[in-house]
Amino acid sequence: MTRTLMTAACIVALLPMVAGCKIVKNPDPDDTEHAAANMTDDERMAALAAETYEPKLLPYMDEKAQDIGAVIAAVAQDLDAAGESLGIPKSSEGSPWNFVATGNGTVVASKRDSRAATLDVDIDGDNAADLAIQLGPVVKGTALRDATTFYVFTDFRDQIEFAKLGRALNDAASAAIDIPEGDLIGATVAFTGAFSLPKQGDRILLVPVRLSAGGGQ
Repeated sequence: MTRTLMTAACIVALLPMVAGCKIVKNPDPDDTEHAAANMTDDERMAALAAETYEPKLLPYMDEKAQDIGAVIAAVAQDLDAAGESLGIPKSSEGSPWNFVATGNGTVVASKRDSRAATLDVDIDGDNAADLAIQLGPVVKGTALRDATTFYVFTDFRDQIEFAKLGRALNDAASAAIDIPEGDLIGATVAFTGAFSLPKQGDRILLVPVRLSAGGGQ
């Protein structure tokens, strides 16, 4: 077979292989940025919350969590001193103290028939609620956002966008919580979460990132 015929035969043999190949285009950074630019604020903040919740927020909460009994006792003595020793440094003068806490207690009241569902929890065994755990889906406050050091206001366009990040983090936390249905009164709950406390004597509304329950009546 001549060299010309051999070359032609090789080309013909390769044609089916080429036809079966699929060319995959590498993502264009400009396309990604364009897609992000076309999102609404709510969509972008929800995407940021989903992207950072498990790899960044959960480990941070586990690392920073203080014993809830110690936090409550310290707050009862002096909120500012408790904030300085056990809380997260304030982002600005005049803002509330934020705390990350972990512990367990007994459910003494339950409000599960509301979109702002809560469990009232007794920590010290006196059968009186020491804090409320927010189950959502409506969650008050921005403690999850404000108790962190990696969501910084100056990284966002304005206060509206930053507020929507707080709501998106609350939504992510509420969606991740999985506990038995019912009022759970008498059940023991274990939790890790964050709360903000503007002034001494305010009700503690904790947003949980970890919550388990068992032993209900």
